[in-house]
Amino acid sequence: MDFIILNKKFHPNIALIQLNRPKELNALNLQLMTELKEALIDADSDESVRVIIITGNAKAFAAGADIKQMNNKSAVDMLKADQFSTWDRIRRTKKPIIAAVSGFALGGGCELAMTCDMIIASETARFGQPEIKIGVMPGAGGTQRLTRAIGKAKAMELVLTGEFISGDEALKLGLINKVVPVELYLEEAKNLAIKIAKMSPLAAQLAKDAINKTFETGLYEGMQYERKNFYMLFATEDQKEGMKAFIEKREPDFKGK
Repeated sequence: MDFIILNKKFHPNIALIQLNRPKELNALNLQLMTELKEALIDADSDESVRVIIITGNAKAFAAGADIKQMNNKSAVDMLKADQFSTWDRIRRTKKPIIAAVSGFALGGGCELAMTCDMIIASETARFGQPEIKIGVMPGAGGTQRLTRAIGKAKAMELVLTGEFISGDEALKLGLINKVVPVELYLEEAKNLAIKIAKMSPLAAQLAKDAINKTFETGLYEGMQYERKNFYMLFATEDQKEGMKAFIEKREPDFKGK
């Protein structure tokens, strides 16, 4: 991989995926997105991996899509390129994904962070959907996920003005989980990942699945889906171990079975 670094030695149960186009502020070109998809498929299929972290560097998580790849494209060219199929595959990743964001998370970078399940940001983080400034609009979920996260009025303001918000404001709006000093953002993401990795990986995956279903169904259908996933976990060894450990007043040893 040229633009992605996949590190499985970061922690025994955590895969760290780093976007690696530093000179371009990790702009998301087609090759980087393809490599990211491949890294996520690898981590998702590795039984030792329970949580995935996606990060960039201190200066930029990702400053947006690679405009040089798109400026001369026609609508037909964009349709044939089918670039959003990669985004759809990222969304289908079963394991929990944490975005560790520092610096710019703009346009496609903001959309990528929102595709993740949780976001830890540094004090230098800047989030925004500035596509309007170059005559287009978000196309990888920016209008949809941002509105669901922070509400119509603020999402409308950010998308139609292209303005950025800080990590502190993103936290107040409910877009992210936590803001920490820049030297700690990756460590804080790791700490969160370790907490999740201690849980039953099957329970974590089905809980993530049920939460995401919230955005696709009404309350009744969502409740039925939640119950289905709940019942399924009673077919796992982890459920037996977890309840037995609770009764015996000890820490459970989850195996993901």
